[in-house]
Amino acid sequence: MTRLKRIATTPGEAAAVVALCFGWPIVLSLRVVLANFHVENRGFDDVGALALVIYEIAFALAALSLLRVRGYDIASLRPRPAWGDTGAGLILGLAAIMAGMLAMAACSAGQAEQPITEMMRRSTIGLPMLLLMAIVNGAFEEVFLLGFLMRGLQERGLSISLGVMVLVRVSYHLYQGPLGALYMLVFGLVFGLFYARSQRLWPAVFAHMMCDVIPFVG
Repeated sequence: MTRLKRIATTPGEAAAVVALCFGWPIVLSLRVVLANFHVENRGFDDVGALALVIYEIAFALAALSLLRVRGYDIASLRPRPAWGDTGAGLILGLAAIMAGMLAMAACSAGQAEQPITEMMRRSTIGLPMLLLMAIVNGAFEEVFLLGFLMRGLQERGLSISLGVMVLVRVSYHLYQGPLGALYMLVFGLVFGLFYARSQRLWPAVFAHMMCDVIPFVG
């Protein structure tokens, strides 16, 4: 008898995929925090972007292979581009950026310059590599955070599925500093609430790609 494919996930399976896809970035981010952000900060460059692309492709394949073996419906994780959803993604991305910026502005009094500001100032990434990184990173993060993790835990309630997704998202962005982490918290909430209501993955993927590019070209 053919085993039916599924989209729900167990806590153990979710933990395994999170460890595969985001474990090392979380470790690196926590290392920066524990060092009180006193680590070498060379900014974003082509070499680092290429390394990220290779990492995400390799571990995406590993995670998808694991899920396939366990009978998960990995075809349902494929973002399906559509013009209408691309327009929705544009609006979603702008809304997430504005909400994150407002949250940072409300809490910025007395805050020292954030590590992410220094990283952006030192960045030398070229446009072709920036676009490649944005495409791969946007798809990688939203497929596994929204399409797999949040959707897979939705039977346990919105507070749990949304909370776990945002916790993972923020944890590997802690290197950006307190305000950067706050921005990602709000960013994740906007994305998560949109996905919970629409169950459409492509708008979030496109919005993430756009949000990865805008800070550099702006």
